[in-house]
Amino acid sequence: MSDVLPPEQRSYCMSQIKGKNTKPEVALRKALWGLGYRYRIRNRLPGKPDLVFPSLRTAVFVDGCFWHKCPDHFVQPKTRAQFWLDKISSNVARDQQNNESLISKGWQVVRIWEHEIKESLEHAAACVIEVLEKQRNSILL
Repeated sequence: MSDVLPPEQRSYCMSQIKGKNTKPEVALRKALWGLGYRYRIRNRLPGKPDLVFPSLRTAVFVDGCFWHKCPDHFVQPKTRAQFWLDKISSNVARDQQNNESLISKGWQVVRIWEHEIKESLEHAAACVIEVLEKQRNSILL
């Protein structure tokens, strides 16, 4: 089935997809802030993590299921399949490269899928907190 929108309208629709301050990202930020965890959102680290805990050297990414190829929820588009496969595959490769770069610089990397936040915000926050507390304990030792 071909696209039902003209190219100009499709371009506009795609331009409106947010890359920052998405609902899952904001929900996780609010949950962590409410629990007393302070973070930064502006940074120059590889991959531009969504949340950064500088004193604990921890970077948190909130990954969209489509854009980062979630193993549970990714559905291959039926139109322009090869274009999208190449695009999504390059996103996954870039994510892996950013992880390796951050780890080599001594950072912990946490990746949370958007569906994990939607299913249980408390569990997603607990996963981040677990890593933060391990980092805190290793720094104190």
